[in-house]
Amino acid sequence: METSSPAFSLIIAILIGLLGITGIAVYFSFGPPSKKLIDPWEADDD
Repeated sequence: METSSPAFSLIIAILIGLLGITGIAVYFSFGPPSKKLIDPWEADDD
């Protein structure tokens, strides 16, 4: 497999981007910033 083709580099860049976005989403969902999130179902108790 030739690893110097532009298509291979593009695929690697897309995969790294997707993994980065997934990591950031998990961090904001379950990490320290998640303390600032509100549950819309609990916030609307009328």
